[in-house]
Amino acid sequence: MPATPFSSSFLTLQPRFNTYVNPIFRSLTFQLSSSFNANFSSHRLHSSLSPAPETDSPTAGRSGALTPAPAVAADVQKIDVNPPKGTRDFPPEDMRLRNWLFNHFKGVSRLYGFEEVDYPVLESEALFTRKAGEEIKDQLYCFEDRGNRRVALRPELTPSLARLVIQKGKSVSLPIKWFTIGQCWRYERMTRGRRREHYQWNMDIIGVPGVMAEAELISSIVTLFRRLGITESDVGFKVSSRKVLQEVLNCYSVPENLFGKVCVIIDKIEKIPVDEIKRELRAVGLSQDAVHELLQILSVKSLTELEERLGSGGEAVAELKQLFSLAEKIGYSNWLQFDASIVRGLAYYTGIVFEGFDREGKLRAICGGGRYDHLFSTFGADDIAACGFGFGDAVIVELLKEKGLLPELNLQIDIIVCALDEDLQECAAMVANILREKGQSVELVLESKPLKWVFKRAARVNAERLVLVGNSEWQRGMVGVKVLSTAEQYEVKLDDLK
Repeated sequence: MPATPFSSSFLTLQPRFNTYVNPIFRSLTFQLSSSFNANFSSHRLHSSLSPAPETDSPTAGRSGALTPAPAVAADVQKIDVNPPKGTRDFPPEDMRLRNWLFNHFKGVSRLYGFEEVDYPVLESEALFTRKAGEEIKDQLYCFEDRGNRRVALRPELTPSLARLVIQKGKSVSLPIKWFTIGQCWRYERMTRGRRREHYQWNMDIIGVPGVMAEAELISSIVTLFRRLGITESDVGFKVSSRKVLQEVLNCYSVPENLFGKVCVIIDKIEKIPVDEIKRELRAVGLSQDAVHELLQILSVKSLTELEERLGSGGEAVAELKQLFSLAEKIGYSNWLQFDASIVRGLAYYTGIVFEGFDREGKLRAICGGGRYDHLFSTFGADDIAACGFGFGDAVIVELLKEKGLLPELNLQIDIIVCALDEDLQECAAMVANILREKGQSVELVLESKPLKWVFKRAARVNAERLVLVGNSEWQRGMVGVKVLSTAEQYEVKLDDLK
């Protein structure tokens, strides 16, 4: 039923009417409110002593609840329009770049036969607090939810992968080859290419104990680099094995439970002075001789020298030699270099580890990964051979900027449809729908605009054609078309429009 319009005389008297009525209404409201609050306060006190049990019902806490209206501030404060420190917005131009990069991640993963998975951004905190000493524990965004559960925004993706594999159990057959692209959160010091949130591309192989798995993973990253225009003169991989350290520590009877802590300390070798590294190693229980020998081994930069020091009988040297041999056969050996100081900072790595780096040394690690055969047992499951890598979105974009390899990704629309008369707006909408059903991307001019504005808009969105719905053409069952690259103009029947 349509609303009845107010008479002009009422509108004239309304301000005066409000002047008399509003004070009376405010006084009455205050009296009622005071009386109500006095009676209600004792009920609230009683209720606060017996909190209601938690419920997952979407209407929990609403049934029969009497909640006073929120107070309205006299002066509304302007919000900070910047995102929280260390995080990013993605306006359209940045979103186009992100989608372009993610499509490359997905394309390479599928090229290698991997299936896509995803996990919750919010996980149980216990999933990321496996072993003492990991830097990541101090960087968690964690809190207690309303059900008194400790949860955290995921700082990495591998523990979520392990959780899902354990959950699926024997319903999935080995080997598993999964990839994901997910947002990760760490409260850490920000540097170039390092933020407090980032997106990460992970590829993991579960159930393959041999070095072929690591060779395949590194090959996939090399394929991505080549697709982006990055060469072995721009980027390389530092490769080592956790087993190198294990063999050295075994020579000095260092307890196995210290291995993870030692690896976390060694991972800082390029971040803090060597004397500080020595002090921390001594603090966890290593002897002076063990520290000295360990640092000597970590300075080794060739596989030949490593073999001379450790001998050829150990697993570490044998697996590394196999990896370099595979790289030669696959065709990316020029990308690899041995560096015994690479151990990676996460305690769960057990064998070969690797990091992608820019050869100019301007950026932090581009990507990294390795073998983690004992991760599953830290969650109470049987161990499964596993390896994988993480590749962040921030550092690679910085590298592409450095090399002048970022593409121009402008908005691209196939057709703009415009009605030349306001009465033809519905007809223009019908034309736009016909074209969209034929797979064309179409921007419909939604309000009456001069042609000068329409042409400027077409140039801004890089439209290929402009379809004009005019009165005389429409009466003949036709529309006008202008090809913007050649200025060619013609008319076409509605049925033939494509």
